[in-house]
Amino acid sequence: MLTINDGNSGPADLSIIVPAYNEAGYLQKTLSALTMAAGRTPLRGEILVVDNRSTDATAQIAENGGARVVYEPVRQISRARNAGARAAEGRYLVFVDADTIVPAALFSEAVGRLEDGSAGGGGSVVAADVRLPPLGRLALAGWNRFSMVFRLAAGSFIFCRREGFHAVGGFSEAVYASEEIGFSLRYRRWARSRGMDFTILSSAPVVTSARKLDWFSTPRIALSTLLLLAYPPAVRSRRLCWLWYHRPDPRRRR
Repeated sequence: MLTINDGNSGPADLSIIVPAYNEAGYLQKTLSALTMAAGRTPLRGEILVVDNRSTDATAQIAENGGARVVYEPVRQISRARNAGARAAEGRYLVFVDADTIVPAALFSEAVGRLEDGSAGGGGSVVAADVRLPPLGRLALAGWNRFSMVFRLAAGSFIFCRREGFHAVGGFSEAVYASEEIGFSLRYRRWARSRGMDFTILSSAPVVTSARKLDWFSTPRIALSTLLLLAYPPAVRSRRLCWLWYHRPDPRRRR
């Protein structure tokens, strides 16, 4: 198991949790970036990959990359994140999606804010790994603005304190999407009651995959998103949250 900055024995100070379902194409690059970023902090850290019932080489790539593999048999994003948190040793938790690259500067800032107590947790603005079409650029800019104003973290990068995570019940397993919104709201209240902020960092955006644009048509993505916005209870239905769970053949445009 990879242990970052392992100068002394004992539990990790920092646990990085990466939920993953069939992420063989992205995971190695994500882990390499996380190892480099965490290595620039003074904390002893660990990386956990939560294999959420993958059928490809995800688990093997995680092990080869030095991560500790945790298995969650029920395929649900919130369950995978919670399983990683239960297995984690660190007093700080960082959740990163398997198709997301975290810049070292962002990681250091997040850890620094946790260490000095200026933030109880937070997230980051998001950038895409390719140039988006106009509608996509507009939607991403709108989300980033919304995220900063209302202090809601995107699921691709969330940092928090272990005790706060468990105090608010982690991520809701009653929903199949947008679990990071409910978590942000509950955790923000917890942090505020202890004199800490829940902040969205903007100095160095996380870079996440825009592969859904290759898998599905823009109108189909827009309609799915609008359904969840117009009818929030839809997040409790796996079928209506198909955009987060359906994996078509990436060679075919839908």
